[in-house]
Parts: sequence; C-alpha cells; structure tokens
Amino acid sequence: MKAPAIQDLTELDAVIELASLARDIARHDRLYHAKDQPEITDAEYDALVARNRALEARFPHLIRSDSPSRRVGAPVAEGFAKSRHGEPMLSLDNVFSPEEFIDFCKRIRRFLGLAETEALAFVGEPKIDGLSINLLYENGAFIKGATRGDGAEGEDVTANLLTIPSLPQHLKQPFPASIEIRGEVFMEKADFINFRATQEEAAEAREARRAAGEKLGDAVVIPANPRNAAAGSLRQLDPRITATRPLKLLAYAMGAASEAPAETHHDFLDELRRWGFAVNPLSRRLQSEDAAESFQAEIGAGRAALAYDIDGVVYKLDRIDWQRRLGFVGRAPRWAVAWKFPAEQAVTKLLDIEIQVGRTGALTPRAVMEPVNVGGVVVRHATLHNEDEIARKDVRIGDTVMLQRAGDVIPQILGVVLEKRSTDAQPYAFPLNCPACGSHAIRDGEDVVRRCTGGLTCPAQTTERLRHFVSRRAMDIEGLGEENIQTLFDAGLIKSPADIFRLHQKREILAGFEGWGERNRTPNSWGGIITAWKPGALP
Repeated sequence: MKAPAIQDLTELDAVIELASLARDIARHDRLYHAKDQPEITDAEYDALVARNRALEARFPHLIRSDSPSRRVGAPVAEGFAKSRHGEPMLSLDNVFSPEEFIDFCKRIRRFLGLAETEALAFVGEPKIDGLSINLLYENGAFIKGATRGDGAEGEDVTANLLTIPSLPQHLKQPFPASIEIRGEVFMEKADFINFRATQEEAAEAREARRAAGEKLGDAVVIPANPRNAAAGSLRQLDPRITATRPLKLLAYAMGAASEAPAETHHDFLDELRRWGFAVNPLSRRLQSEDAAESFQAEIGAGRAALAYDIDGVVYKLDRIDWQRRLGFVGRAPRWAVAWKFPAEQAVTKLLDIEIQVGRTGALTPRAVMEPVNVGGVVVRHATLHNEDEIARKDVRIGDTVMLQRAGDVIPQILGVVLEKRSTDAQPYAFPLNCPACGSHAIRDGEDVVRRCTGGLTCPAQTTERLRHFVSRRAMDIEGLGEENIQTLFDAGLIKSPADIFRLHQKREILAGFEGWGERNRTPNSWGGIITAWKPGALP
C-alpha cells in the first residue's frame, strides 16, 4: 500500500509513523550491521530513511530521541570487545538524480557563504558494497581495527584484520603520531562465487552426514551476496577462519588524527598510497560539481565489468578545511554524499524453463540460468510470469538474456540478446499437462494463466495449499515451513489442514525423524497448537 502524502498527515499520524519507522529502521540496522542478514534491499532501506527524514522536516517538533537520523549502524554484536572510535564514523545521505546533487551543492554554498560563481572541487570515489572499518595507527604502527558499529564504537576485529594481506602493519614515513584510517573490507565477485560454491558443497556434505545420523554443530552459512560474505568472514570469532577467506581492503578516508597530513582529500588519497594502502584507482578529482554527472555516467557504464560490487559514487568536497567548517548534521556529513545507481542489469544464459504449480493450480514458468551476480546477489532463477510473456519476449532455452532485479529485489528477464541466439534455437512449447500429476492444464476464456485441472489429486496443489494454510498470512503456525510441510506430506502424515491437528497421534513416527526432537512450544507454534488440541499429549 502506498504511504499517504506527508502534507496530508495530522500530527497524530506523524507521531505513529515516526515511532513505526524508528522501530523498523533500528531492526534493519541490526540485521545489516550486526547480523549480516539484511531482509530488505538498500533501495528499500533508503526509502524508509528518506520517509523518516521528510516527516521530521515537516514536523521538527516531533523528532524522537531514538530517531534514525540521530544514529549510525547498530550496537556491537556479542562475541567481540567494544572499541570506541576517536572520531565518529558517519553514514552518508543519498541522492539519486542530477537535480538532487545540485541541491546538495547549493546547501554547501549557503553554509559556507560562497558565491555561485565559485567552483566546488570534489573527489568522486566508487562506493564499494562491503564492511566499513576503522584502523588506528600510532607512531606508524597498526594498533587496532574496528567495525563501524553504532558510529561511536564498533567491534574490535584487530586479529581478523591482520589476516588481510593488503593491510599495512607499518606506515612509511613521514606520518602523524596518531591517525585513524577508514576503509572498506570486501570480497570480489569472482572470489564470492567460488566461495559460495565451496559453502554449498560443504552444506551438501553436512546434510549427507546428518542424514546418516551424525550429530553436527552449527549449519554452514551460504551468504547471499559479496557484502554478507565479507562481513561474515571478518566477524569470525576464530581468525584462522578469516585467514582462509579472500578478503581485500581499500582505504578512502581519515578519522581522528594528531595532525592533518594533507590540505585536500585528493592529496590525502596520495598519502594513503604512499603509506602502503590500496586506494581505488577509479577515484578522481573533479574540478567542479559540473563534472559529477558525466563521472557518474562513466562509472555506471563500467559498473558491470568491475571486479567488485558498487551501488553508487561517493562525492567528497576536496578541501579539508571546508569539510571541517561544514561538519555534520544528524548522522551524516554536510560535505559528502552518495549518488546511488538505478537497478543493476546483467547478461547470462538461459539453461532451462521449469514449470511450478501453485495452490490454485496455476502453472508458472521459472527461468533457470547460469549463476550471475546482479546488484550484489547471485541469481540463478527468474520468473517468466506466464506463457504469453514467454511468447512476447520470444525467450528460448539456450538464449543469452538480459536480467534485472526489479527494484533491486525480484529477478526478471528484460529480453533476449538476439545476436547471440543459436541458429537451432526453438520456440518454447508450454506444457498442456500438469508436470506434477499429468492432468490437463487449460486456460479459461481470456485468462493468461494455464491451470491444472487435477484439484486436490494434484500433489503440488495440495502441498502449496498446506503451505498457505500455515503461513503468516493465514494461521501463522511457527515451525511448519516449506521443508517441514514437504517432509510431512511425503511421509503421508498430512494431506489436508485437518491432519495438522492430528499429528499428536503420530508422535512416535515424528520422534524418529532426524532433528524432530522435543522443542519449545509457544502458543502459535505447531507443537503448541497440537498440545492445545489434546492437552497433555505432549510435555
């Protein structure tokens, strides 16, 4: 549902929504910064933050003490010592268009009292999607390293950082007596794909051992994207594990320092290189803000070919004395901004088209593709919607296709790269029978969807209906996810929703299932519901 226009909100509406946004953004901050398990995309998160900012601008007297605009990141995760930064590690405000960037520059001029004719020199740097870190050097020696955390203090990951080959342990003279260097730990796309494949193999081997009755420890984590892989690798409690991960480090900024090593940010990047840090070679000094739009287009055009994921370009005012005068507002500096890219596209090969059968009998085609990294996520599947969509786009098995994650979330095929089509490629023939039960699949009137006529005799429809019944939007029964429903159905224990409430009669059978021992039974868990239907049947 589209959010109401801010100008139409009453103060009570604003109070309620600001409370909701503070809660939701804090939760997503914890998932992203502390757990490396984001549930929404960067674009969706940015939209929440922008909505909160707009509400606060409209109702400044309602700004909360726990407002997202007043904090950065999330509290330090358990398992690591805390490390306080000498200077706060701020996040960045975002812009998405030339007009918004121009407004950003106007705010700088107003604050500094500059004439419109005075050029603002910037340094543009690709915004790598990794884990921000703070490195403390004293007398040229690396002393300590920490994650961003909540902006004021982060997790002490010094031992893990020492395993990264590109981290200088000693700076080349001359250097300040004390200085904090900010950088990004990341994993390149090719390394991530190889690492993910290794994790998938380990997960399969673990599952085979589990099936054989072996008792195992924690599950193997398969990261969704390079950012999660890098963050999870750096946050290993055992540095020996971090040492096996292909992590890289790029330095890009300065925190607290006993003395300023340069007068401009561009010169500071040169100092970083001289000290032994890797600095992004695509960083460039722009003589005025007028050059930003073309630089943005240049970096965006080459984005897919980069070895690492980026989601935009960071523009920093070059003069450090102006940076100091501008300071920051809320949780972001006034002198820097991230200009974000639109959804990323990629090219890959269509290997097959699978047909999935839903609870209403709808046959939905799904593309199976060679794995490709799109916007930081490895994509193997994409929806093709229906047979008319396949015909309209003339998608054929073996085709090279253009792929995009709609809203950076749902993978979809935009079209076919016809010049790469094989001469023997044949149009796809949509099945006229259900692949699950063999019943006729028909289209009713002008309906674009072909449906299985098997009804409840179709196992695919039955299991999908059971999944819907226990889902959050229906009965919201905890613990009966997709895999458990399939396991119970395959074992012949449930064929209809009513069978779920008879499972207490199958206690001995369930106890024999691997991993199905006694568990905590909250009122809305499936174990709790069974107990409620037959009190005392389960302890």
